[in-house]
Amino acid sequence: MLTKLSYLIVALSIAGCTVTSGNHSSAAAATTGARKLVIAHRGASGYLPEHTIAAKAMAYAQGADYIEQDLVMTKDDELVVLHDRHLDTVSNVAEIFPARHRDDNRYYVIDFTLDEIQQLSVVERFALKDGDATPVFKDRFPLGKSSFRVHTLADEIELIQGLNVSTGKSVGLYPEIKSPAFHRDEGKDIAKATLRVLQQYGYEKKSDKIFLQCFDSSELQRIHGELMPELGMDLPLIQLMGTEEEYRWMLNDTGVQRLATYVDGIGPSAALLVAPESTASNIKVTGLLELAHAAGLQVHPYTFRRERNQMPPFAKDYDDFLRIFFDEVGVDGVFTDFPDLTVRFVESRK
Repeated sequence: MLTKLSYLIVALSIAGCTVTSGNHSSAAAATTGARKLVIAHRGASGYLPEHTIAAKAMAYAQGADYIEQDLVMTKDDELVVLHDRHLDTVSNVAEIFPARHRDDNRYYVIDFTLDEIQQLSVVERFALKDGDATPVFKDRFPLGKSSFRVHTLADEIELIQGLNVSTGKSVGLYPEIKSPAFHRDEGKDIAKATLRVLQQYGYEKKSDKIFLQCFDSSELQRIHGELMPELGMDLPLIQLMGTEEEYRWMLNDTGVQRLATYVDGIGPSAALLVAPESTASNIKVTGLLELAHAAGLQVHPYTFRRERNQMPPFAKDYDDFLRIFFDEVGVDGVFTDFPDLTVRFVESRK
């Protein structure tokens, strides 16, 4: 259920923001000459606590083409929208359920029912320092203010689909299956559960407004070769990439060609597209995007934030950060905590 704050954000933002239709005929279509995609990373997380309904409503109103949903499972097999399989860095779980941590002192989503999790208050991401909660991003939404809760994937789909009806827009989903191996070890098939919910809400084919992403290449191959054929589905898949060391095999032509057999695009860390040692006068593009495009794959890097300490040194400001990746590298879209600033940039480049 939407909170009063969520309704207010939708109403005010739709009335006051310049938004775009986001009507793309196919999620996996080539984007040469097409509008660059703005993907709301955990919602409008630069302004509101990540993955809250309020953050998703704001991202929608700010003109995002796609809105991301990180997915983990509860004890009673519900899919909830949270970035981590832990609750302790974004909620008051230690206060409400002090004895429910594991031996590592972490509180795992999978150890709680949905009803228990929805008793928690969600806050801006924080770290504990000398026993005190310190926000990870100090100038974002204040800790402990207002009221936010965890919601399910179904809740968020109904929000986005409902707004698509009421606004006439066509904003898409960009779910990520988190930690599939961990879930499997706990006796839960999160990939199959995710596909079933998506199918229930009408997401079944590549032309639907969705990308499904995961860091786990083995799980993506399983989804492509086993689970989707079993369910009669054919969704566009995205291979996420983290550090160069961990994903090295994917960074050459042989690796990219292999990826193209089971995914429709890649979601690399920005550092895999522009070498970190680049300077403002010497941008060193790695060549990964060229290989991906040659293989017919889209490229959607992460994460674009306006805070100075979250940008690479070679970008003089946020617009320059976007310009380098959109113009010099040639990416097809970006994950951003600030959909409004990114939509404004993309619109200005028309």
